[in-house]
Amino acid sequence: MNAILNPERRAFLVKSAAAAGGLAIGVRLLPDASAAGAAEGLTEVTHWIVIEPDDSVTVRIARSELGQGTFTGLPMLVAEELECDWSKVRAEYADVNEHIRRNRVFGSMSTGGSRGIRDSHKYMREAGAAARQMLVAAAAQQWGVEASELGVAKGVVFHTPSGRAARFGQLAGAASKLPVPKEPALKDPAQWKLVGTSPPRFDIPAKTTGAQVYAADVRLPGMLHASVMQCPVFGGKLKAHDASKVIARRGVQRVVAGPDWVAVVADNWWRANEALKALPVEWDTGEHGATDDAAIERFLRTGLAAAEVPVARKDGDAAAAFAGAAKIIEAEYSCGFLNHATLEPQCAAARVTDDRVEVWVGTQNGETTIAAASEVSGVPLDKVIVHKMHAGGGFGRRGPHQEYTKQAVLIAREMPGTPVRVQWSREEDMRQGRYRPVSIVKQRAALDAQGNWIGWHVRQADQSIMITIVPDNVKNGLDPINTRSFSDNPYSVPHFVNEYAMRNPHVPPGFWRAVAHTQNPFYRECFIDEIAHATGRDPYALRRPLLEKKPRDLACLDAVARAIGWGAPAPKGVFRGIAVQDSYGSYSAAAVELSMKGDKGIQVRRVVVALDSGHVVHRDAVEAQIQSGVIWGLSMSMHEDITIKDGRVQQSNFTDYPVLRLAETPPAVESIIMPSGGFWGGVGEPPIAAVPAALCNALFAATGVRVRALPLRKLGYFYA
Repeated sequence: MNAILNPERRAFLVKSAAAAGGLAIGVRLLPDASAAGAAEGLTEVTHWIVIEPDDSVTVRIARSELGQGTFTGLPMLVAEELECDWSKVRAEYADVNEHIRRNRVFGSMSTGGSRGIRDSHKYMREAGAAARQMLVAAAAQQWGVEASELGVAKGVVFHTPSGRAARFGQLAGAASKLPVPKEPALKDPAQWKLVGTSPPRFDIPAKTTGAQVYAADVRLPGMLHASVMQCPVFGGKLKAHDASKVIARRGVQRVVAGPDWVAVVADNWWRANEALKALPVEWDTGEHGATDDAAIERFLRTGLAAAEVPVARKDGDAAAAFAGAAKIIEAEYSCGFLNHATLEPQCAAARVTDDRVEVWVGTQNGETTIAAASEVSGVPLDKVIVHKMHAGGGFGRRGPHQEYTKQAVLIAREMPGTPVRVQWSREEDMRQGRYRPVSIVKQRAALDAQGNWIGWHVRQADQSIMITIVPDNVKNGLDPINTRSFSDNPYSVPHFVNEYAMRNPHVPPGFWRAVAHTQNPFYRECFIDEIAHATGRDPYALRRPLLEKKPRDLACLDAVARAIGWGAPAPKGVFRGIAVQDSYGSYSAAAVELSMKGDKGIQVRRVVVALDSGHVVHRDAVEAQIQSGVIWGLSMSMHEDITIKDGRVQQSNFTDYPVLRLAETPPAVESIIMPSGGFWGGVGEPPIAAVPAALCNALFAATGVRVRALPLRKLGYFYA
């Protein structure tokens, strides 16, 4: 059923998956570019900004709102430079089809890697500055004065000497006919009035009242609903199914099959899903039908045992340091697969005719969505319409992987003109994830006679994400994402080597919020605590001189140490842990206080996270991301784990894939937001990185037991 992907669409798919960077403001409109706006009586000043006669300003957003605040932060950057009235600003998603027809005018539509603002800030600020200059130029022409004589404030251009003034809505039409400045001057951060504050976010009211429409909520006239079942063993195929056993059930309309999946279409989703569960299905599980966790571990260990593997980083001569070491410390760490477990399961709605495809979906990348729909339908990109929705959770799951979009289009293609909404069951969503990679890491530290840390050897064995998505980014056998925290570690250890052994089991990997910056900092920062313990040093004091060449890392570490009171004795029965990690262009550190209830009950009392992202756009959104990052880090540390038996994922719902509950959330999560300026870092993922390590370091301080594998519940621990 899969359409052949022609070279043009294939090239686009590769390009979009690679998440190319944004384009400059100077891109001009194609002849039909403003047709939609003109039909509504609107004026498109630039492709980013629409101004209405009542001075309302609409800012188009190419990135996706996933709860991180991008839908408000990016308009703030525009409004800061535009000098409009913020109370009249709204946001809307940039049209993906227009984006394609206008030669990718909105740049990257990918939302991931904490890039929403850090990769967009320049051209979004330039969009506001350029539009402001155009509005000023239009007023200057009308009044016959020099543009330099005019001022702008709250959506009004004014000429103080003559007392004349004009609103943006009055000037927009004339401004839109002027050339777009190519490199407009931007404000110095010291001049910012809006950026750095916390106005009410655009996305929260509808989510709070329940008015927000997600892809799961889409209802169209005549819509049918489909539930999908895929081969439970990844890489397997559909062998046979008997549609006759369910086709006569109430509401069932059709059974549609793909190469490795089958779906039941009905007049409501419950009936579709119930019929699907009753459908006789036979699978060809292929070569992986007997694979289990033990087999995957044995496979990974071949990477640890290999004589030679690719080297991601090498400083000095580690071999010589170990040969002459007075003492060697060794430790092996591991983590399993993790699921995204988005609150909204994967879903999409589609309507297909002979020459047009429409898709309603919550996506992290409009370009990969439109490319996927075009690929499987055979309809050209410019005839595919993507109705982009807010996603009910993303965390990397709704980016390059678009199976649900493809299924919706393929099923709808079988029923031309009829809209079909595909929604995976929670069980299907749990068992058909694109999981955070499984990994084992062995670390060795060489100490001299004085106990100084002189050598560090790291051997990683894990599966590559990039090899499955953008294989060209894997050079010399090295996945640049999976080696993070080691290949770019900030510590000044004179002799260091990071080796990477790629071992790819059949379970598909995917980007998972903060990806390698969840398990690798746990491995690294806990091992550093092991060195501190072995040498009789304070873990904080050991780190400080090793970070002197990385002042921003050190500043974050110092900040959480001060806040947690590291220099003073902890209250009786309270134990502390600390960790540091830079990631996604930002710098962070975490400190945790906990106490124990019995031998295994962990009471997390307090978590402090410091974050230096360079600049802060929406301060409250940053604080919210720090809080959510703490919850994410605690959840993965204690609870989350995907296991494999007979080639299949064993977990099926939140009953056997638990996540952090409200009662387990620490009573105090403290955010230290300390932007040092001069750079733009990410926010959505960096706050997570140091939390698991700080937690486990505090647990060692409390119990004397070193944890080297997560989740903690597999070792009998629980949040008390």
